[in-house]
Amino acid sequence: MKELFVINIGRQLGSGGKDIGEIIARRLGVRLYDKELLTLAARQSGLCAEFFEKADEKESRSVLSTMIGYLRSPFAGDCGGVTSVLSNDALFKIQSDVIRDVAEHESCIFVGRCADYILREHPRRVDVFISASEADRIRRICARTGCTADEARAQMERGDARRAGYYNYYSSKTWGAAATYHLCIDSSVFGDEGTADFILEFASRKLNMKF
Repeated sequence: MKELFVINIGRQLGSGGKDIGEIIARRLGVRLYDKELLTLAARQSGLCAEFFEKADEKESRSVLSTMIGYLRSPFAGDCGGVTSVLSNDALFKIQSDVIRDVAEHESCIFVGRCADYILREHPRRVDVFISASEADRIRRICARTGCTADEARAQMERGDARRAGYYNYYSSKTWGAAATYHLCIDSSVFGDEGTADFILEFASRKLNMKF
C-alpha cells in the first residue's frame, strides 16, 4: 500500500490555483478539497453550512466572541442563535479537524484554508503557492464572471487581502512569501497544464514517488 500524501495549494485570486489543482487531482486519481470542506465541516459538526461559508477564509472577529461561542453554542437551538456567538476561530477549529481527518485517511489535494499550516506535521506533504501576472488574472476573472477589467482588479485586491489576512492570522506566517512554501510558481509562465506538470515533477521528487 502506497504511503499517503497531500498537496496543499495556496493561490492568488485569478491565478488558476483551483483549476490547476483539479488537473493534478485528475492525473493522480485523488480528490481535491476546496468548498467541499465547508460541507464536510457542517456535516461533522452538526452546524449549518452557512456558518462556514460566511467565515470562509476570513480571520477572527475577536477573542471574546470565541469564548462566548464556545460557552453558548452547545445551548443554541437554531442557526440564528449560534451564528451571533460562534466565532470564526471556533469554525476554523472545526474545519481544521476535518482537514486533519481527511489527510489521515486518503491522499488528496487541499486548496487554501490554511491546509499547509494545519498539516505542518504531516510527513508527506507538498506546499505550493500559485501566482500569475496581473493581465492573466484579470483575463481569467473577466472570463469567469463577465465583469470589467476594473472590477476584476478590485476583486483581486479584495480577495488577496482577505486570503492574506486569514492565512497570516491563523498561521502566524506570511501568505505568498517564498519561505512559507516548498514551491512558488507563476502559472503565467507555463499555463495551467504546464504548471500542473511542474508541480507534479516537483512533488514526485520531494515525496520520492513516481506519479
